[in-house]
Amino acid sequence: MALLLREEDVRALLPIADAIEALERAFRAQAEGQATNVPRARVRWPRGALHVMAAGGPGIGYVGLKAYTTVGGQARFLVLLFDIESGALVALIEADVLGRLRTGAATGLATRYLARPDAQRVGMYGAGRQAATQLMAVCAVRDITEARVYSPTRERREAFAHRMAETLGIPVHAADRPEAVAEGADILITITSAREPVLRGAWLRPGVHINAAGSNAWIRRELDEEAIVRADLIVIDSRDQGKMEAGDFLEPLERGRLPWDRIHELKDVVAGRVRRTHLDEITLFKSLGIALEDVAVAALVYERARAHGVGQPVSLAEVPLMD
Repeated sequence: MALLLREEDVRALLPIADAIEALERAFRAQAEGQATNVPRARVRWPRGALHVMAAGGPGIGYVGLKAYTTVGGQARFLVLLFDIESGALVALIEADVLGRLRTGAATGLATRYLARPDAQRVGMYGAGRQAATQLMAVCAVRDITEARVYSPTRERREAFAHRMAETLGIPVHAADRPEAVAEGADILITITSAREPVLRGAWLRPGVHINAAGSNAWIRRELDEEAIVRADLIVIDSRDQGKMEAGDFLEPLERGRLPWDRIHELKDVVAGRVRRTHLDEITLFKSLGIALEDVAVAALVYERARAHGVGQPVSLAEVPLMD
């Protein structure tokens, strides 16, 4: 029988540090040819869209898919997880919390490999529902001593700063100007729904690492062209998906300032084939959010749920007995 796992189950079973480890194993498996990722497909209609993405393989032990709808500004997420040996459906997982954790974990994993080892100060653009796990994940892989956040809404950025300072036990300041976030930052995070750039290349200091995690559509951009061009090393979670979704890259690609062969995949960073080469190098991770990440953390949640007796058993997609 499959397990039905609710949002509160995922929250209890998946610390951000463990999500990062699950993603590291998954990307290493992908680098070894033991896991496959299928880019997101979308079915659109006037009021909304259905989004479907699939991944898995022997290196994970499971295959699965995430399906979600976005209608009227509301999103509903579900992950289906199948055992790779039997083909049986083993879990249905409500996946809003899971998605936020895996998006943060991807940022944490990229930061582990690409940020300077001595990075201590974080600057953030965005204070919405995805922002907390971004900062939590970076703090899980670096000894962060201070963070600053900018959001256009003063009340939102101040509330976020207060909440995260209490959660993480470090100073988190609300910035009144977007450029102030980048001043002195070792790591920058963009996690917005902006259609126009919120981070500009003129603000970047040598050695900074950027996690651009908000945009996953051609109509959205968080970084200006100069920020892309100034990056010495550019990494993406999926090049195939990026060719359909990486709006940050659209302008420099069209102008011929960013060929696709300059853009490396995260699996190759995890495998040691691509790395930061000097302390002053500007590094950029473009996070789109891919199914491999969803399936990897879903597998960990499912295995922990079984071990702890968590979840509601449901009988679905059972193989009928043969006469």
